Amino acid sequence: MSMRPIFLVGYMGSGKSTVGKMISARLGFQLIDLDAFIENRFHKTIAQLFDEKGENGFRNLEHALLREVCGFEDTVIATGGGAACFHDNMSLMNESGLTVYLRVPVDILAERLKYGRSQRPLISQKSDEELHAFIEDMLQMRDPFYAQAQMTVDSRAVLDFGFVDDIVARVEQERVG
Repeated sequence: MSMRPIFLVGYMGSGKSTVGKMISARLGFQLIDLDAFIENRFHKTIAQLFDEKGENGFRNLEHALLREVCGFEDTVIATGGGAACFHDNMSLMNESGLTVYLRVPVDILAERLKYGRSQRPLISQKSDEELHAFIEDMLQMRDPFYAQAQMTVDSRAVLDFGFVDDIVARVEQERVG
């Protein structure tokens, strides 16, 4: 029996890609990283698309491709950090499959994002102090969207992925139910 997709939402650096790999491996699902899916479709990086189209233009593309993957089965979709917050995308994902919010404290996000900054257009130019304040502000704005997910898991420690068992159990329960 095929399953509707699983959408992982949360701030950049929350571990959506890493956790997506673990869940897809456990369930035998394919994994789609929405940002990579967009980059492959347009043959440009997210940063280039942001530069060319502005944030609004990028969010329109992101929404169109999100709609496309909503029809996929047996798939884990790791969304970009902002995907949940535009175009009523949370409602779309909630109607299409299981949504999981990977909630991570600001301090941990700032620590994780310090090193990969250059790859991320929204934070590439920020100092460590600016980065922490920026994440705090963004999370305040985005949390109401992320909180609409059907399941929230707290992801704090780097190697503590016990919550993956909870997500897999929920999916297997839905498969049977």
